Amino acid sequence: MPPPSRPPRTALAAFGVTAEPVVLPGGRGGTWRAGGLVLKPVDFEPETRWRADVLAALPPSTAFRVAPPVRSATGDWVVDGWEACRFVAGEPDVGRPDDVLRAGIAFHAAVRDVPRPAYLDLRDDPWSVGDRVAWEEAPADVGPAALDLLEPLVAARRPVDLPAQVVHGDLPGNVLFAAGLPPAVIDWPPYWRPASWAAAVAVADCLCWYGAPPALVDRWSHLPGWDQVLLRALIYRIVTHNRASGDWPADQLRAYRPVIDLVVARLSRPGSPR
Repeated sequence: MPPPSRPPRTALAAFGVTAEPVVLPGGRGGTWRAGGLVLKPVDFEPETRWRADVLAALPPSTAFRVAPPVRSATGDWVVDGWEACRFVAGEPDVGRPDDVLRAGIAFHAAVRDVPRPAYLDLRDDPWSVGDRVAWEEAPADVGPAALDLLEPLVAARRPVDLPAQVVHGDLPGNVLFAAGLPPAVIDWPPYWRPASWAAAVAVADCLCWYGAPPALVDRWSHLPGWDQVLLRALIYRIVTHNRASGDWPADQLRAYRPVIDLVVARLSRPGSPR
């Protein structure tokens, strides 16, 4: 893999960077820290500008922090394909799923009244496709391995009548913990879905990839439409992976199967929504 591209001098100057940039670990690479700023390349400019406007307007909270976006010297959020934000202290800890979910719930309460961003209709990446398939807004055009995983989930899917809002669709690795500080919610990929779905995505990820016990599902089952949004979280992740990679090694299949079985079994119980 080639080394990540360094921020161009034009962007560094525009954001007032004087320190030498150092690449940060994690994520997809390409994120740099320079003193008190973090710079990263922009994936989809309409989303970057919208997100920066929303985060800049958020009032301070005792329940969570964000990485405040930084304007350039010209007042813009984007310079030559790069954006900047303030560095926030902390490290992710996927072994603390309940704390991650609590931070997400507080964040979602703070952005509950933000209008739906129009750019969502234009976004066309594996994650957006997976999201639309999960909510029956697009067909599941996937290969045989993914289709086999999806079959019991699709068979158990039923309508969900829950209010939508902007939510964070990738919480576990993007909540930072630091002693004495509220958790920081960073790297926000926005979706327009029920807040409980965002929590369900986090739970599904923790079950599949981070060793969380099945009891995690029960602990958050009070959230609205829980089993159905958890089912959709799995569909979302499976279709996204198929779209992004198409490769299904044995460890990927093993990660999903027990969680699929758990969710489908919950939906098969007497009294479950059908």
